Formats: sequence, structure tokens, C-alpha cells
Amino acid sequence: MIDTHSHIATNIEGLEFVVLSGSNLADSKNNILLSKSNSKLLPAVGIHPQEVIRNYELGIRNLEKLLTNNKNIIAVGECGLEYTDGVDKEKQIFYFKKQIELAQKYNKPLIVHSRKAMVETLEILNNYPALRGVIHCYTGGIKRIKNVPNNFYFGIDGNVTYEEGLVEVVKNIPKDRLVLETDSPYLTPIPYRGQENSPKNIKYIYKKVAEIWEMSFEETEKIIDENARKLFNII
Repeated sequence: MIDTHSHIATNIEGLEFVVLSGSNLADSKNNILLSKSNSKLLPAVGIHPQEVIRNYELGIRNLEKLLTNNKNIIAVGECGLEYTDGVDKEKQIFYFKKQIELAQKYNKPLIVHSRKAMVETLEILNNYPALRGVIHCYTGGIKRIKNVPNNFYFGIDGNVTYEEGLVEVVKNIPKDRLVLETDSPYLTPIPYRGQENSPKNIKYIYKKVAEIWEMSFEETEKIIDENARKLFNII
């Protein structure tokens, strides 16, 4: 099992790998440090749309320094758009596009965050045909699956265990483009919903997808893990 998106590095027993998502520069640096202490931890570096700062160019330059100096970084992100009330959309778009450019320059997949901005997010991504990555915690519904670039995977989280609409979405996602993530410490799956999430709970998401696909756990795990390996170029 591989957790392709977590913000914590504990409780990883039973997992092959855990991708640590970066939310800001400090968080990204910490991901790199954690990865040096445990080979199961794979670091990503990025600036979340809620974490964008005023000094645009300095933030991007510092992010690029991390990519230049740390060859074990496996992805850029999470980055993207979150169009909640009162946000600076122009600033978010700037940071999103700059991180897309870094992902392309350093040949890394992009971990995309999109909340209340799926249409705008996909419009931007479709301008970069060579870009590859994952739509983290996909919330675009069934009708937008076809609009997601072919080089992108769909990240599904613990809410699939209690949201029937998301079950229908999973049925419509191509099996070879689905990866699973906990987004720990958030989105805890049943049977631990309401408690803090951790990477070890990824097994309940695998079990739910196996149920949706009407396949064995082992068959499901093989497909999902192969997808994760291809996405993040895990050898």
C-alpha cells in the first residue's frame, strides 16, 4: 500500500511508501529532513494556495533552491487554487503557474489542490500538455472526469467511505488513473471518522475501492500501487 498524500510522517507501519505533501517552505524543508531518516517517506515541496506570500519571486526562488539541492524530491506540490471568500485569486494563479513551470523544469509530477475552483484549475492545466501529476482529493464530480488531462491521476481520500456520490465518481474513473491518499491528519475514513487521521488508515480506502470495483483486496492493491509508482516514478 502507498499513501500518496500525507501531512504527517507517523503511523506508517504496513505501508510501502508515504508521499509527504508540502504546504509551504518550512513544511517542504521538513519533508526533506524526514525523508532522510526513513526511506519510506518521499518528500514533495510546494506552496499551498492558502499559504501564498506577498513576495512572489522570493517564494518561488526559495522553492527552486530546494529542488536544485535535493535530488530525492519526487513531486512539486501541493499547489493550486482555493477560491473561498476573500482570497487573492491573482496571487494564487501566479503561484500555481510558477510551480507548474518548476515541475516541468525539474521533470517532477505536480500535486494539485483545487477547492471551489475546479473549472479554473482544469483550464490552466490543459494549457500544459506535457505536464503530469495528480488532482489531490478530486472533487470534480463525474462530469469533469473527461476534462482532466490524460497525464493526470485522480487522488481519492477517506471520504469515499462515507460519501455515496464519491463512490459513483470512483466507478467512472479509469482504473489505471486512480491513486489513494489519506491527507492525514484530515479526512479520516470509516471506521475512525471523527478522529485524527494517519497514513495507516489508507487500508480502509483500499478496502472501499476493492468493494466498489468488485475485486479482491490483493488485485486492487496491485493496480493502485502500480499507478502510484508510475505517477511518482518510484523504482
